[in-house]
Amino acid sequence: MTERPTRSEATLDPSEIDRFARLASEWWDANGKFRTLHQIGPARLTFLRDQLLRHFGGGERAGLRPLERLTLLDVGCGGGLVCEPMARLGATVTGIDPAQENIEAARQHAAGQGLAIDYRTARIEDLVAEGAQFDAVACLEVVEHVPDVGAFLKTCAVLVRPGGLMLLSTINRTTKAYLLAIIGAEYVLRWLPVGTHQWERFVTPAELGRHLHAAGLGTPVLQGLAYSPLSDAWSLSGDTDVNYFAAAAKPG
Repeated sequence: MTERPTRSEATLDPSEIDRFARLASEWWDANGKFRTLHQIGPARLTFLRDQLLRHFGGGERAGLRPLERLTLLDVGCGGGLVCEPMARLGATVTGIDPAQENIEAARQHAAGQGLAIDYRTARIEDLVAEGAQFDAVACLEVVEHVPDVGAFLKTCAVLVRPGGLMLLSTINRTTKAYLLAIIGAEYVLRWLPVGTHQWERFVTPAELGRHLHAAGLGTPVLQGLAYSPLSDAWSLSGDTDVNYFAAAAKPG
């Protein structure tokens, strides 16, 4: 009989960690292997900021640092592409990644920007063991790289304080997503290294909603992310056929 994976094995794939660790030196190269992440940055930041302000209220925090007093955890933070803008908006940010190479790249870049971000080489289970909780937990471009999405999200949900918010982005499991996110992005346009994504690990919005419900979170707010080849730009969209965001609240 095949042994069932442990909880930590279900929430982390060592081969995926090794893949991104080998690219650690390229996180902040806007024209390198992570070019697409840099391109989606403005749209991604807009979604995160809008959802955080909508959920926690933002009228009294207008200005350049509207997320002041909010604590945010970025799970699978890589080189810190999300942590840094969130810190600039005023949030107290913790970024975790199981690859030490990624954390070192993130620390070095943040130091050069004068940003105080708590980066840790850690797994979500480590923070759960500490009893840590945050106003918001972000898992961006991570869900499609874990072996067991349900187990991963249940563990992440423990880190969201009551009344807090979980923020996600991932890829829908559709034929359109296979053609664009794998064939187009990896094999034709070479935006990403071949093998970055596995189609069978893509998650439909309905599946994501069920996993979030099982993790004790509410019905997610969904928004798509679309690419325009004419302008070579990404923008928020109502089309969730390929890339999409989700925000789900934890009951207070």
